[in-house]
Amino acid sequence: MTSVETWVEVGGLAAGAGGVGYAKYRLPRTYWALVGLPVTWGRFTVTYASTMDACGLTVQPSGLRAFVARNVGRREVMPVPPKVRRVRPTSTGLRVTLRLPAGLEPADIAASSERLRHAWGVHSVTVVSSKPGYVELRMTGYDVLRRVRMPRKAQPRGLVVPVALREDGTVFERDYRKMPMALTLGANGSGKSMYQRNLIKGLAKLPVGLVGIDCKRGVEQSRYAPRLSALATDRESAGRLADALVAEMEERFDLLALYGVSNLWELPDEVRPVPLVVLIDEVAELFLVMSKKDEPARDHTVMQLVRLGQMARAVGIYLEVCGQRFGSDLGRGATALRAQLTGRVCHRVNDKQTAEMGLGDIAPDAVVAVTGIRADRPGVAVAGDASGYWSRIRTPEISPEEATAVCREFAHLTPELAFLAPFRPASQYEPARPLADAEPASK
Repeated sequence: MTSVETWVEVGGLAAGAGGVGYAKYRLPRTYWALVGLPVTWGRFTVTYASTMDACGLTVQPSGLRAFVARNVGRREVMPVPPKVRRVRPTSTGLRVTLRLPAGLEPADIAASSERLRHAWGVHSVTVVSSKPGYVELRMTGYDVLRRVRMPRKAQPRGLVVPVALREDGTVFERDYRKMPMALTLGANGSGKSMYQRNLIKGLAKLPVGLVGIDCKRGVEQSRYAPRLSALATDRESAGRLADALVAEMEERFDLLALYGVSNLWELPDEVRPVPLVVLIDEVAELFLVMSKKDEPARDHTVMQLVRLGQMARAVGIYLEVCGQRFGSDLGRGATALRAQLTGRVCHRVNDKQTAEMGLGDIAPDAVVAVTGIRADRPGVAVAGDASGYWSRIRTPEISPEEATAVCREFAHLTPELAFLAPFRPASQYEPARPLADAEPASK
């Protein structure tokens, strides 16, 4: 009887261990909540002081504290680490707020983030400066970018579109009020199209006008026709569309001057024009020409886009530029246009120079992170802005059919704009029938 009970206990332990192992790799959120969080929290609590000391993140105490320790406590004066103000668990990790003592700065903590990650056995540690004298350690218990799951509360609102998940578990949002112009770079198969797909899916639900420029005969953006107010599918129509957008921009500036305001959002609701998001797919197609006779038209189109990038933010026209490579080698105006694109998202690229074009001028240390993106993880990218802050992100995987269905569902939000009427795409695109199903040619 005893042997039977022993085998039952062994079997139960094996099943329990197997269940924990399964949850760790297949249900990481569940594993973190049940096992990872208590273990990490305990390890952090017990080893915090010694870990900070080993990482060189301690300073000598103040004179008063040293005097009390030496004369009242009768003990040796020891260096002190940053004071823990708050520990908050999350569904993906742990948030710790630290009060920095005199002599330490956020950069000191950030420089030791890799050592802290290994010491506490977490996937990553990100240091964020919340306010003067305070930093927040954002620990991630597992690789949240391996299988991206967006929080349910991450929904489009105003002019904010949740697009991806950061490696610290927070949501990466595309906020057009804060960052009106943006550039997305990435090689073929890097997940660049998936990023745009998620962006269009979110924008389709907002009361904005969507303008597409896809010089690859519209193969990428034609499927979103029900939600597009305009679509240009070649360089010639793209040039005319850019002219129409600049003319609209000038009319909107006249409206601002009439009401004595400097921003679209200061206008009364009844006269405020609808915001427009211009989605440019594969921007290199606008620059590359086959003969010299096409160069004047190319230069004119590019200069119109540069004007939009410089001034259109105030009148609610925003640029979303996408491409594989974007540098001065494309031609005149490329660098001037890129300089207007504040937001940068760089996926896996084919060469280091492309990464430097995208992020080198705003966050030089992010270039190394871009070149380290693996080919077997499409959708992983590095997002940065002019502040120098950058983070790794990954977009959730959605199918073209899902994004197309959302565009059809919210087609009623497509604004009817007279100046874009000549560029309005057909709502339905009939796919060509396979040759086997085609009717035989008449003899």
